[in-house]
Amino acid sequence: MPTTRQSINAAVLLTTLMAMAVLAARPAEAQDPSGRNEQQLIAVLRSDAPAAEKAVVCKYLSVVGSSEAVPELAKLLADEKLASWSRIALEVIPGAAADEALRKAADSLQGRLLVGAINSIGVRRDAAAVDLLSGRLKDQDADVASAAAVALGRIGNAAAAKSLRQTLAAAPIKVRSAVAEGCVLCAERFLAEGNAAEAAAIYDEVRNADVPKQRKLEATRGAILARREEGIPLLVEQLRSSDKALFQIGLRTAREFPGREVDQALAAELDRAPPEWAALVILAMADRRETVVLPAVLKAAANGAKPVRLAAIGALGRVGNATCVSPLLEIAVESDADLARTAKDALSALPGETVDKEIMARLDQAAGKTYPVLIELVGQRRINAVPALLKAVNHSDAAVRSAALTALGNTVTAKDLSALISQVVAPTYADGAATAQQALKTAAVRMPDREACAAELAAALERSPAPTKPVLLETMGAVGGTKALQSLHTAAKSSDSQLQEVSSRLLGEWMTIDAAPVLLDLAKTGKPGDKYQVRALRGYIRIARQFTMPEPERAEMCRAAMAVARQPAEQKLVLEVLTRYPSVETLKLAVEATKTPELKADALNATQAIAQKLGKTDEVREVLSKAGVDK
Repeated sequence: MPTTRQSINAAVLLTTLMAMAVLAARPAEAQDPSGRNEQQLIAVLRSDAPAAEKAVVCKYLSVVGSSEAVPELAKLLADEKLASWSRIALEVIPGAAADEALRKAADSLQGRLLVGAINSIGVRRDAAAVDLLSGRLKDQDADVASAAAVALGRIGNAAAAKSLRQTLAAAPIKVRSAVAEGCVLCAERFLAEGNAAEAAAIYDEVRNADVPKQRKLEATRGAILARREEGIPLLVEQLRSSDKALFQIGLRTAREFPGREVDQALAAELDRAPPEWAALVILAMADRRETVVLPAVLKAAANGAKPVRLAAIGALGRVGNATCVSPLLEIAVESDADLARTAKDALSALPGETVDKEIMARLDQAAGKTYPVLIELVGQRRINAVPALLKAVNHSDAAVRSAALTALGNTVTAKDLSALISQVVAPTYADGAATAQQALKTAAVRMPDREACAAELAAALERSPAPTKPVLLETMGAVGGTKALQSLHTAAKSSDSQLQEVSSRLLGEWMTIDAAPVLLDLAKTGKPGDKYQVRALRGYIRIARQFTMPEPERAEMCRAAMAVARQPAEQKLVLEVLTRYPSVETLKLAVEATKTPELKADALNATQAIAQKLGKTDEVREVLSKAGVDK
């Protein structure tokens, strides 16, 4: 069962959300679609219209309503079904009339209806209701007293704060949390208005009161922020607490704390806190990017417990600069895989062109384990370093060569694409062939002019040895475009079974409709029933089935496919397309297919399915009648 406090919070949240929804809709959505003016809407409230209609009218009145609508809306405050709807309007209608109506209702209502009225008073921040609400703090109904406390907090003036502070210590247990919440709300308003001293005093009273822990945490946060620099010792106290909740509120508050003074305090805690908590402190430091104490994070990254190092290394990727490149490179070549990987990720993420320049400066003199790491960074950060990478492709170290090829895939321009093509056609080292092939594919799909790229690949195909021709075809398939399609068409018609295998598969997976003529040609010219002829035909049928096109064009494709198909399996695939896209033309094709004896039953089923989807129009009846299949 929800607690009293939860019930009040839920009610306040619901009221606020509903009001926000109405306000957000003011320009159009919340306007009465029938164009009724305020007086006409008020007339609906006076009538015996259904509750649902009156509820909608209340919503519209929240947009167009004035004080003239208040009397009728006020009558609904005692209605169990419509009270919440009327309050949506009353909460936003300007003027004193709505305030007076809610105060009057709060004098006479009971239970949930009274709680609702009090919540609305709080939403409107009606200062004239402070005495009324103060009296309700002693109500025997804990829900009512709690609602009054929160409403006073929302009003947040000196009188409301005085009433709440006087009640805090003596409030019943069921109400005390709400009173504490009201105090915190008052303190927040005081702080926002520049009265930090009074805000701090209220926060301290809540911190020292016998109230639920959540209220103490809220007050602790406020007490720290209200004191600014003088609140840092209290913040540090939370960071050193063995209570996880207090530690976490300390971290949250540190993230919000203005100025630079708190950053030194956070840095000092790194040497004191247990490793698992020091790691969390580092995350808080990194969230204060503009003022973070970078040397402290670098120190934590270099030495200490692994969880702390991992957190610090990761943080450097967010808050570091060019000075962090050297220490991170040292970690990136350590034997611990987790630390090394995190350092590489941080190096990749470090912001700024100065970091790129630092990496390039080190690349020229790099050696050992650091060399491939720097090359990887060039690729990951998309640094233009093609000459250095081309040089590294011929390095004696396989790790360096592999990193260079991968980086070229991410950075090479069209001007230097031939260098990668050469590594595929005639790899300098056999162990780098697979890496070169993937790098070429990565680079090719990035090229801005895919036709020029495909032309260069096609030219390479002519001079390429047989084992690498499929790789170039795969790359052209990824690039796409007219030239690639032509090259795959030519390869599919060759006598080389390996080229036929690769090109027919790629054409069957082609993602644009322009592959249809190529596939149809292969289906027509191939040996009937041959593996590649069937694959081409099925690829052609796939385009008719899956791609968007004018329906006459689809019907014509189905006609062409049916003319080429010799096996029942492919013929049935065509019938499936006809059924999926019902039209008079596809109906005629299905009827025509009934003339093929071995296909007659399936064609009749398709005919009936299409006719059912189209409906028995005169045109459909005529087609069926002429074919002798009308039933």
